[in-house]
Amino acid sequence: MKVAIIPARGGSKRIPKKNIRFFCGKPMIAWSITAAKESGCFDQVLVSTDDADIADLAQELGADIPFVRPAELADDFTGTNAVTAHAIRTLQQNGAVIEAACCIYATAPFLTAQVIRDGEQLLNQHQDAAFVVTVTEFEFPIQRAVTLDAQGRLALREPQHLTTRSQDLPACYHDAGQLYWGRPKAFLDDLPVFAPHTLPLVLPKHRVQDIDTPDDWQRAELMFKAQEHQ
Repeated sequence: MKVAIIPARGGSKRIPKKNIRFFCGKPMIAWSITAAKESGCFDQVLVSTDDADIADLAQELGADIPFVRPAELADDFTGTNAVTAHAIRTLQQNGAVIEAACCIYATAPFLTAQVIRDGEQLLNQHQDAAFVVTVTEFEFPIQRAVTLDAQGRLALREPQHLTTRSQDLPACYHDAGQLYWGRPKAFLDDLPVFAPHTLPLVLPKHRVQDIDTPDDWQRAELMFKAQEHQ
C-alpha cells in the first residue's frame, strides 16, 4: 500500500492552532488532505497528531486517525522523519505492507494533487532513490549573501564572488516544505533527506511559501488569492 502521512501537532507557538486556523476559506490542514485524496496515489491518508481538535477535524475531512501521536514525538524538536517513521512502524505492526510513504506538511496550501503524482512518478522511475523532495530555487544568489560582523557592519559571506556575474553562479535550491516521498526503509533507518540518494522535484517560486510566522501567513494568503484569479 501507499500511504500519505500528514504530521500535525497541536503545540504551534508562533501561530497558535496553525494547522486548523482558516486559510483562504478552509482550515489550513484541509488543503493538504484534499490534495492527497485528489491525487489518487494513496490507499490511506492519515494524520499523525496529539491534538483532539485536529483529529476530529481531520476525520471530518476524510483522513484517518489510526493512533494518537505519543507526547515524546510532539515537542518542538522532533523532526518529520521521526514522526513519519513512527506512523510507518505503527501501521506495519498492525499488518500493513507499505510500498511507499509520502510525508505531506499540514501547512502546504500551494501543494497540488499533480505535484503529488509527479513525486510518485519520479520515485517509481528511480528505484535507487530513497526520497523525492519538493524544492525551489532561491530568489537571490546565495553566494552574494551578506552577514553582520561583530561591529554590526556588513560582510560578504563569499567575498570571492563579489564580481562574479549572477548568471555564472550555480543555482541553489531550498526545501519547498510541501512533501517528502520515500521508501519505508529510508524513513525507518532515519536516512538524511538532503543527500545524494534524494531526487529533487523542482517547483516554481510562486508556488512556494513557508508559513512559520504571522507575516508568512499574510504573504501566503495574498499569493494564494492572486493565483486563484489567474
